[in-house]
Amino acid sequence: MHRRLIVPGALAASLLLAIPATAADYTPGAPGIGDPYYPDYGNGGYDVSHYDLRLKYQPATDLLEGTATILATTTQNLSRFNLDLGLKASEVRVNGRKAAFTTSGVQELEITPAAGLPKGAPVTVVVKYAGKPSEVKLYGFTSWQRTPDGGVAANEPEAAAWWFPSNDHPRDKATYDVSVSVPDGTQAISNGVLQSTSSKLGWTRYNWRSAKPQATYLATLAVGKFDITTDTTASGLPVLNAYSKDLGANAGAARASVERTTEAAEWLESVFGPYPFDSLGGYVPNVPSRFALETQTRPFYSPRQFANGSNVSVVVHELAHQWYGDSVSVHGWKDIWLNEGFASYSQWLWSEKEGEGTAQELADYVYASHPADDPFWQVAPGDPGPENQFDGAVYDRGALALQALRNEIGDRAFFKILKGWPQKKAYGNATVAEFVRYAEKVSGKSLGALFDTWLYATERPALPGVRVAGVPDAPESWADIARSHER
Repeated sequence: MHRRLIVPGALAASLLLAIPATAADYTPGAPGIGDPYYPDYGNGGYDVSHYDLRLKYQPATDLLEGTATILATTTQNLSRFNLDLGLKASEVRVNGRKAAFTTSGVQELEITPAAGLPKGAPVTVVVKYAGKPSEVKLYGFTSWQRTPDGGVAANEPEAAAWWFPSNDHPRDKATYDVSVSVPDGTQAISNGVLQSTSSKLGWTRYNWRSAKPQATYLATLAVGKFDITTDTTASGLPVLNAYSKDLGANAGAARASVERTTEAAEWLESVFGPYPFDSLGGYVPNVPSRFALETQTRPFYSPRQFANGSNVSVVVHELAHQWYGDSVSVHGWKDIWLNEGFASYSQWLWSEKEGEGTAQELADYVYASHPADDPFWQVAPGDPGPENQFDGAVYDRGALALQALRNEIGDRAFFKILKGWPQKKAYGNATVAEFVRYAEKVSGKSLGALFDTWLYATERPALPGVRVAGVPDAPESWADIARSHER
């Protein structure tokens, strides 16, 4: 609210801008960012530009101690704001001054600064915190995975709150510096480029930097004892792959797959355009989970992904996410098809390239493998609901939608779209509706009916794009491709 002054127009405007807001003009930021799938995720009232995380982790006890420095800009006059954190905060400062704080809900750290924060102002928030991530249960589970020699933060759609305070939603991306101190003889792996290491008093510190915008769930941390390989791409990007020393029988297959990261990424550049980040690689820790995840620049792979031998297809899937999911991220979690449909289709294209079945043959196989009464067709990839966000239909029916699009508009327009979209939306967020409009613009065709059928109808489509009545004879590798995204 501003005081009313009777002065000439231009002068009046400048005076209004100069009058400070009163206490009544400051309101709390929302405890959620506004995603209907997950109302508690993220927060309102500010936008983060950078996270600086200075951590110390003790593998023997699972104790993590941290100081997070968060650089942000307010998007409203803020009297109070929230961060998402499951560990226990001991001190919070806002712009250098101590701030009051309390916890509420599942993971809400409510912070009240010493003075209101005006809209558009730069803000520095420092949070000191500690705890054992494996003992933190949010929504009834823990996202932190313990290993025999350390721990790993990698999960979707949530992982950040177990190891650092954040605005935990893909809509608020930021750059990162992650500095981790661990006992000598232990390594700390994170995203981006390793800037330096140093050792003193029995502890080694690893300093990692992600210089491009990154969603919170794509930030990863792995502490343990690893065999590490390094290389550079033809264009000079650093490559770092890491494998737990105790992978056992899966070690050879894991290496045989992940060591093809550079080859797969260079091929994906021919499909999706220039690689969007400044490093690449992958890591395989000794965890019992079975999924893989597109953690930015350094995908996470569970050893079970390689239990049946090499699995380059899953490496292609997670690398494809660097364009579709990491550089271009979902606006809301209902838009998950933009991540998983495209990453799954990239596996079909890789199979086509390798002579192991064309994308059309794989589409025919998947379509015929699911009869009309299969619940597979009742999941709508374009809006699957939070309970079905990672259902196989989002992946495989999502890839079927892209094959139907390819058949409808032809290869020239189709591959122009695949390459143009991640450049148009680089480092931002997008919705399914935006992609549909983009595809229509590039192809010059009306595609609403096609996408309604393949992304939103809850019955088996009967449109051109698949050609078989029964399950065709197919190499075992086709089923492997269909399962390689399994979570």
